[in-house]
Amino acid sequence: MSESYERERQNNSRLDELASKVSALRGVTVDIYDNARSQDIIDNSNEVFSSLSGTLKTSASRLGRMAQSGNKVAILKLAGMIVGAVVLLWWIASWFL
Repeated sequence: MSESYERERQNNSRLDELASKVSALRGVTVDIYDNARSQDIIDNSNEVFSSLSGTLKTSASRLGRMAQSGNKVAILKLAGMIVGAVVLLWWIASWFL
């Protein structure tokens, strides 16, 4: 009878060990999932900034062509946009510094 209690105790001990391993594995799985989600967000942000960069390059080339045409109003608009962009960037940077 004492042998059956010993086996039961060993089984309970091994069951506790297995439960702790499953819990650790679950934690690792959740960490991997969270990491994958954050990587997806980073990838999406990179795509958005790449798209924004392309749009800015296209706009800059159009503004350059407009300025080369010699139109005084177009040159003033271009200068105003550049000054506005610099002021906006300076204002945004002042929040973080």
